[in-house]
Amino acid sequence: MALLEICCYSMECAVTAQQYGADRVELCAAPKEGGLTPSYGVLKSVRQNVTIPVHPIIRPRGGDFCYSAGEFDAMLEDVAQVRELGFPGLVIGLLNEDGHIDMPRMRRIMTAAKGMAVTFHRAFDMCKEPLQAFENLAELGVARILTSGQQSSAEKGLKLITELKAHSGVPIIMAGAGVRASNLESFLEAGVEELHSSAGKWTPSPMRYRNTGLSMSTDAEADEYSRYSVDGESVAVMKSMIDRFHV
Repeated sequence: MALLEICCYSMECAVTAQQYGADRVELCAAPKEGGLTPSYGVLKSVRQNVTIPVHPIIRPRGGDFCYSAGEFDAMLEDVAQVRELGFPGLVIGLLNEDGHIDMPRMRRIMTAAKGMAVTFHRAFDMCKEPLQAFENLAELGVARILTSGQQSSAEKGLKLITELKAHSGVPIIMAGAGVRASNLESFLEAGVEELHSSAGKWTPSPMRYRNTGLSMSTDAEADEYSRYSVDGESVAVMKSMIDRFHV
């Protein structure tokens, strides 16, 4: 049975994902940055309100995955925090300047995360040699790799995804980026074991008063009166498709 992971950016999103049938949650902050480490308050509230497995992302900033010494120290502290809070897994990824897996630092991450399932996120899609990276991550004992097959969407990268999947059973290959009900069947038919989807939507802010003459964002086009949420119906449709496929 294929597993459905939903990317969530708040406690409310995680509760919705669980309610509509998600098997696991990747918990993040900052959707427009592609996901950053959630705050302690969000982490704690999710632990209290969500019973399906939740894997927080450990990512101190947007952009590339080659981190400074200070950023890496902060990541180690965040790993310790999510482990202390009792999360069963986490999501992380580090590359070196040449686009290879940062093995010395990843070894330290794996030690800090001992007992937790580690997902190596889409930093994999930015690496120089994916097959070598796969071997490196297998050596580290990473549980799974989240990947779009190094393409702009997992649908476009399905060839590499299936190649990696055939390479070995561990790490598990989880397809992510543009996975939705309209293309879900292609992944199921390819035998992809885990699927990652945002199932997201933007909803208007409830604020009636709006000062539209200024912005808190460096992006002048940003709409600060819309909020990201999980579309529960989309989650339910995908989960239903997975269940029917495996009958």
